[in-house]
Amino acid sequence: MNIEDLRDYCLSKPGTSEGLPFGEQTLVFKVGDKIFLLIGLEEANRFNAKCDPERAIELREQHHEIIPGFHMNKKHWNTVYMDGGLKQGLIRELIDHSYELVLASLPKNLRESITGNS
Repeated sequence: MNIEDLRDYCLSKPGTSEGLPFGEQTLVFKVGDKIFLLIGLEEANRFNAKCDPERAIELREQHHEIIPGFHMNKKHWNTVYMDGGLKQGLIRELIDHSYELVLASLPKNLRESITGNS
């Protein structure tokens, strides 16, 4: 997956916005004003995504392309390298998981307005 595909995939998720709140070098994707993915524009071969702590450990043990989150809370964030070692399906699954974790943490009324559920 390249950065354009990653961007398109993230923006296809309901309620997602993108921005550069940390400067022009880091593209950030949010749902309900909470970050679910960050990617450096200079080193666009890796991104940071939120992850359940137990699953994060398992993923790091199974894939050398997944490491504790660079400049993030290492318990809850992974850095994922997109250098061809991981299947695109797994990369999408990691993005989905991060999005869903953040979406679930939003207040119920905001979550429902994003998903269309009541």
